Amino acid sequence: MEPDVVRSELVLPPVMPFKKVQTGDKYPKGQSRARYWKHLKQLLQAENFLSLPPDEPNYLNIEAPPSMYPPKKYCDITGFEAPYVDPRTKLRYADPEVFRQVRNLPNEHVQRYLALRNAAVIFR
Repeated sequence: MEPDVVRSELVLPPVMPFKKVQTGDKYPKGQSRARYWKHLKQLLQAENFLSLPPDEPNYLNIEAPPSMYPPKKYCDITGFEAPYVDPRTKLRYADPEVFRQVRNLPNEHVQRYLALRNAAVIFR
């Protein structure tokens, strides 16, 4: 009986469906595995920007119409979005901890923060 077992050929598929495919099989030589990012020159050539009208925004002419949404307001201290404004100093703040800091700031520092935002308010 044993010679019959040796002579029979066992046929198996080359890749088992439950096994991971080797990266060498998935990506042959010369092919990249990572995402390919195009440079600005390649985007401009593909877009054919010379045929577009001059008033339409593109990569060379980034003059777009103003946004229809209201501008976001950011905290003067932390830089997070600020839903609150201190009525005394007119500084924007994000949370109660920052509000305590705003109230403890001297007037010179408040003026500097407001000057950075181009919203200079003179205290009397």
